[in-house]
Order: sequence, then structure tokens, then C-alpha cells
Amino acid sequence: MKILADKRIRMVIYKIIAATLVFCLLSLCLTAFVPKAEAVCILFAGLGIVILAICCRYFREQNRIMEEASSVITEYLSGNLKARIPCEEEGELYRLFHEVNSLAAVLNAKMEKERSSREFLKNTISDISHQLKTPLAALNIYNGLLQGETENLPELNEFAVLSEKELERIETLVQNLLKIAKLDAGSVVFEKKRENLADLMKEIELRFVYRAKVEGKTLTAEGEENIFLDCDRSWMTEAVENLVKNAFDHTKEGDTVEIRWKQSASMIRVTIKDSGTGIHPEDLHHIFKRFYRSRFSQDKQGIGLGLPLAKMIVEAHGGVIEVSSTLGKGTEFILTFCPQTQDSYKIVG
Repeated sequence: MKILADKRIRMVIYKIIAATLVFCLLSLCLTAFVPKAEAVCILFAGLGIVILAICCRYFREQNRIMEEASSVITEYLSGNLKARIPCEEEGELYRLFHEVNSLAAVLNAKMEKERSSREFLKNTISDISHQLKTPLAALNIYNGLLQGETENLPELNEFAVLSEKELERIETLVQNLLKIAKLDAGSVVFEKKRENLADLMKEIELRFVYRAKVEGKTLTAEGEENIFLDCDRSWMTEAVENLVKNAFDHTKEGDTVEIRWKQSASMIRVTIKDSGTGIHPEDLHHIFKRFYRSRFSQDKQGIGLGLPLAKMIVEAHGGVIEVSSTLGKGTEFILTFCPQTQDSYKIVG
């Protein structure tokens, strides 16, 4: 019986049983020596049995109430935010249930407030991003015209090229801020499909072939052909591209950048490895923080959003991202996915 799982209740019942048995024995002894006391002894025995029955029924009822309360709490934790414990009656136990219901109401209010705050942040950043797109597009056009007009003026042309790079940085910052805000607000719908990992990685490789050639670096992409992953192709591409871009940003001429993928019995792994400058040990625990800038970094162009965005995307797909690095020898990012446990939920705002 579940009622006996509670040690204190079990002890109370045992004591009542023991007291009833003692009363019965006393009744028998009293009957043997004093025949006229038979009725009194029977009364004592009956009284003990009645007390035992009443206590057992009471404790069983209390156990039922606690079981129902426990199931309601489990239902609330499972996502039914409207679940409440019935507490119309009086008593200390129902007062406790009322406090639990009040706590649930407070938690709901806080969650709603947080959701509203995230939605407001997302909408604000979205509005700012859209407002910036028009002037950025205009500036890019003006900058292109300046470059054309200053071909014979090396100094002015150099400034025009530099301004173009800065405009690209601003555009990247705006886009990344918007994506992170959407992920934070939970308004992203991940349209997961069964994707061939080799096709996805080869597509990413093609996007960096020209940069590798211009910068004198070696880019390789190797892995098995028939590995499939349930993912949103565009978002997963975004995550891996950010990691590959990070590798290019921290390598020099003659260095290598490798993209590899493989599948074992229980997991799929994607590795982005480079032979570049590496990450200082002091920075390893902070590289996924937004806008984090290392005092040891030689990269003056990064804005500190690529790695946090990649981490959010990977984790939203049920994966884990790890990093290992040796200063002066290179860095390795490992993305791990478990197909059999990778859920296919969609995040809907």
C-alpha cells in the first residue's frame, strides 16, 4: 500500500495495531478472571478495531489527496500552465495547496512578462534593422560610385575601399543582432528536414573557396557521403559558416582550414579545425559570450556575435558544441548530434 510508504504514518498505524492487540489481550485476561467484565472487554476490543479502521481510512484519504496534488504539479511541470490543485476546503493542508497555486500564478506572470520583454526586444531590434537597411543600401551605392570616381586617386580610393569594409561590418552586425533576438524571443520556426550532411558541407566549402585562394590558405572538406541529419538547412549552414569564417579570421597565409564529418553508432560529429593562432587559455571559457573581445586577439574586425549565434543554433537542434585549442597551433570546434535522441520540435513564438 502506498499509504505505508510514509514512515510516520506507518509508525502511527503500527502503534494503533499494537495498542489494539494489548487491549484485546487485557480483555481476554480480564474475562478469564472476572466473567462479568466480558462485555466491557468486548467493548474495548471493538473500540480499538473501530479506531484502527477510522485512522486507516483517514490516512488513505490523505494519501489520495496528496497523490492528486502531486499529479497536478507534474501536469504543470509538463507544460499545462493552467493546472491547479483543488483547495476549496479548510485546513492546513489546503492552505499549503493554496500557496502552491499562488506560486504557480506568480511564475506564470513572470514567464509572461519575460516573454513580452523578449518579444519587445525582438520587435525593437527588427525595427532598427529594417530602418538601417535603407541607409546602408544607399551608402553602399554611394561608396561604389566613389570607388569608380577615385580610380586615379589612390589615397581617396583606399578610403573608399576601407569604408566599404566598415559598411559590410555594420550590415553583418545588424543581421546577426536580428537573428539572435529572434532566437532569444523564441519566434524562430525551425523547419527540420532530413539533410545529406555531405551536400550541406560541400556547399559551405564552395562559399569559402575564393577567400581561401585570395588569402593563400588551404581549405578541405572531407567526410562520408551518406550521413543524414534532421536540421533546418539554412540555420545549420549559418552556424557552420560562422565557425569556418572564424577559422579564416584567425589564420594566416599558408595555414589550413579543415571541415570534417563522420557518424558513429550513436552520434554525428562535424569538426571545423584550423592551424591558426589558437585561443588563449584565458579566453576558452568566454568565447561564446556575446561581444566578447579577447585582450590577446589579433582580430580587429570581429564583432563577437558569430560564435554565440552558432552555439544557439546548434543547441536549438539538440546538439552540443565544444572547443579545444592550443596557442600558436590552432583551434578545433566539434559539433555533436545524437540522431536517436534529437527531437524534431519547432520553436514557435
